[in-house]
Amino acid sequence: MIKIPDNQRVVITGLGVISSLGIGWEEFWRNLLKGTSGISKVTAFDTSEYKNHYAGEIRNFEADKFIPKRKIARIGRTAQYAVAVSKMAVKDAKLTLQELKSRNVGVCLGTTMGEPQVMENLDAHCYLEGERYIVDWLSAMKYPASSIADNVAVMLNLNKHTMVFGNACAAGNYAVGYATDIIKAGRAQMMLAGGVDSLSHIAFTGFNRLLVMAPDMCRPFDKDRKGMILGEGAGVMVLESLQSALRRKAPIYAEILGCGCSCDAGHMTHPSVSGIAKAIAQSLKNSHIAPEKVDYICAHGTGTPENDKAECQAIKNVFGGRSKEIPISSIKSMLGHSMGAASALELINCCLAIKHNKIPPTINWETKDPQCDIDCVPNVAREVEVNIALNNASAFGGNNACVGLGECE
Repeated sequence: MIKIPDNQRVVITGLGVISSLGIGWEEFWRNLLKGTSGISKVTAFDTSEYKNHYAGEIRNFEADKFIPKRKIARIGRTAQYAVAVSKMAVKDAKLTLQELKSRNVGVCLGTTMGEPQVMENLDAHCYLEGERYIVDWLSAMKYPASSIADNVAVMLNLNKHTMVFGNACAAGNYAVGYATDIIKAGRAQMMLAGGVDSLSHIAFTGFNRLLVMAPDMCRPFDKDRKGMILGEGAGVMVLESLQSALRRKAPIYAEILGCGCSCDAGHMTHPSVSGIAKAIAQSLKNSHIAPEKVDYICAHGTGTPENDKAECQAIKNVFGGRSKEIPISSIKSMLGHSMGAASALELINCCLAIKHNKIPPTINWETKDPQCDIDCVPNVAREVEVNIALNNASAFGGNNACVGLGECE
């Protein structure tokens, strides 16, 4: 066993969640274990022209609980989610905003769409008013994706790095991996890291045009799966060195053991078996984890025919015969695919699986697929000792990232 100094070991000490399964990690986790579906008919915009009318939509978010009312109008919906989950994570880590101010704390977030509603609103006004329309510069300033992390830093009065990754559906894993490196390099004492995306007409249209959307439900690894269901959400974690966490007697959910990344650049939308396998293998190597030590894999598991098949084959390539023994579930079956937030929420799921020794199920599973012959924890949560978990994420353009988490000893 390699001995790593405590100031080079990075742990997760706070969790913040907004999802279609609830606000706050406690409600999120409770509903995951129940196998609750967060999928419902879309209310944010008209879907009558589409074959699909469902999404993992957030219904009960109240921005003014986290952001002063006078500032809400100046912040995009995605940034509102990011600020809210960051404040949740900080509180969960037993930190005050004043304590954050005295430390070198940065923000590293992932997103797919950024702030699309801003552009939708500007476009609607331009269409209706034509040449008479004068762009509101304050609204336009909300659009750049970089403003998401910037707003978190401003609202929490942070004084270090801000970074936004745009690696689509793997962005949350990339953000956490980069934030871990920042702490190990001594460039920040703590980092707020995760991913965020809000539901938009643009994203809903785009995924429908790609013909990857299921008509009513997401059924990962099922032989009769029809595709993905879009979602929205945000997940942020407080990362710090083990030395820091022990010094302030912070709660520790899990240790970040390592991250593996790959970029296939082979096809824009079709996943590559070798690329996914490379990211998983690299994560095991960087985490100093033997394949036989992995207790749980949180799958990317979108429910599309090609993704699930490729991911299962990649896992077989890495783990061999053990691939049928490892519990491998997809919480997208309950949440939908929350894009840049997906892998961040799935990392939080892994933290809680390690903390509570329970694995959420893959719901909606009925028929076994010979090409996905894994233990997908069908329909019912399972109690099992989880010391080490892997979190898989894949994205358009062949961007793959896998993060290894372990119980902190």
